[in-house]
Amino acid sequence: MELQTLQLPVDYREVKQSITRIWKDFQPKLAVHVGVDTSAKAIFLEQCGKNHGYQDGDLRGFRPEGGVCLPGGPEVIMSRINMKKVCKQIAIKDVAVAFSGDAGRYVCDYTYYLSLHHGNGHAALIHVPPLSHWFPASLLGKALQVILQEMLEASGKAQAQSQDYRELSRTDSTQREPVGECLLQRKINVQSYV
Repeated sequence: MELQTLQLPVDYREVKQSITRIWKDFQPKLAVHVGVDTSAKAIFLEQCGKNHGYQDGDLRGFRPEGGVCLPGGPEVIMSRINMKKVCKQIAIKDVAVAFSGDAGRYVCDYTYYLSLHHGNGHAALIHVPPLSHWFPASLLGKALQVILQEMLEASGKAQAQSQDYRELSRTDSTQREPVGECLLQRKINVQSYV
């Protein structure tokens, strides 16, 4: 597997274009977004992205029209990765990793929602504290490596379960079109955005 990283600006308009292009051009198995939460004292694994409530301006003062990521989109999109399970599987010395069901309504959550939409739920958002003497870059790197590995394993299991369901659906004439079929065609690389 190949890991590619891109840095996205704190800019709603640029993020919207970048996320669309990433999913179209790269078709990643999993897109992992990493954002800094200046008030955090732990690493938070976010379960879902929310569509409404984006009232704060980005670094250029821009706000999404109507405070919405995707007009007409669902209110909440969940990641196919069970973040609670991932949290339980992770043990990193000197680092607290916690589950979160609300990523806030700023550019990180906006990015996450759009990525979940384009990737049919195969995205993740990790909120990290700012670097400091108690949380140096070396510790962040180690923590992200462990978390990404666990997320990849969880994502692989979710895809395998979807594949099993798809195959079962093909043999069972009472089943309608399987849910999430298009996500099963994703074949390449992991994307990580820092």
